[in-house]
Amino acid sequence: MKQLIFITLFCSFNLLSIGQSPIDTIPPYQKFKAMPEFRLLQTDSSWLAKKDLPTYDYTAIIYFSPECSHCQYEATEIVKKIDSVKNVLFVWASYRDFEDIKKFYYKYKLNLYPNMKVGRDPKYLIPSFYQVKFTPFVAIYDNKKEFLKAWEMGVEMPELIEFINRK
Repeated sequence: MKQLIFITLFCSFNLLSIGQSPIDTIPPYQKFKAMPEFRLLQTDSSWLAKKDLPTYDYTAIIYFSPECSHCQYEATEIVKKIDSVKNVLFVWASYRDFEDIKKFYYKYKLNLYPNMKVGRDPKYLIPSFYQVKFTPFVAIYDNKKEFLKAWEMGVEMPELIEFINRK
């Protein structure tokens, strides 16, 4: 009788698992080279989509939170080294409150540089695509908008400068 119960339970568990695929833990950005399609509400209330991006040697997508001290540090360091990264378009995206994003944009003087785009991702597409766990998250793409590298906890400027000068 015990054997019959064991066999019945074993078969039931096996039947339940048929058709169920394992959870895919690989983020889309690691499977697809192309930059994701997105639409950001910019600080001037206009929309910015992937197709609207100006062409630079590199495009860095930075997912950030305005109140995040690491994100604030990242913005400060990028601005300090702006002359070394003029060939990089920085696209700052956040899901946070639009007014907080605007304050961040002006506080860190990102508005002074043509290679800085900042906006709100109202559909939460960017953090989903990259499966962001920490901010700032930085992904860099080449001039064809193909993925090159990601830094899941932000990037130090010397490392970014070395990376873009090496390519």
